[in-house]
Amino acid sequence: MSGPQIILWVIALVVLALCARRGIPQARRAVAETNRGFWRILPMFCVALPMAAFLSELVPADIATEWLGDDSGLSGIMIASLAGGIMPGGPFVTFPLVITFSKAGAGVAQMTALLTAWSVYALHRILTWEYPVLGWRFVAMRLASSFFLPVLAGLIMQALLPFFAINLASP
Repeated sequence: MSGPQIILWVIALVVLALCARRGIPQARRAVAETNRGFWRILPMFCVALPMAAFLSELVPADIATEWLGDDSGLSGIMIASLAGGIMPGGPFVTFPLVITFSKAGAGVAQMTALLTAWSVYALHRILTWEYPVLGWRFVAMRLASSFFLPVLAGLIMQALLPFFAINLASP
């Protein structure tokens, strides 16, 4: 178990203890909800992790390196930003794909831009949630105000990389 996992377990147990202090029935409800959530998410993990392993064998390293590698610079960051914005699905799809691209030779700055674009642009979320609930005017203003964030995040990561040893392919 890694350090961050241990920290999360400690936090979870502390929060459970706080629930128990409010009453055993409340702690039981929290444990029951945790159990329901676990069984809802487990099938997604069982699909996403093998998918990432299989995809990592299919993505040609020369294409990933050429288009999204460290040497692709600003153009790779922009391509990754576009890809992140149109990439459908939640974290169970996106993070395995980022690992796949990384193993195939994609750069850290480019994957930072991709994840930022996936978080900010998320075309699938805009079409299914934002537009129907908040309207096009809000969507347009939000996108205009955050338009350069993925590229900026990629460029900042590129500037910071010389100070850190980061390898996404082997966490």
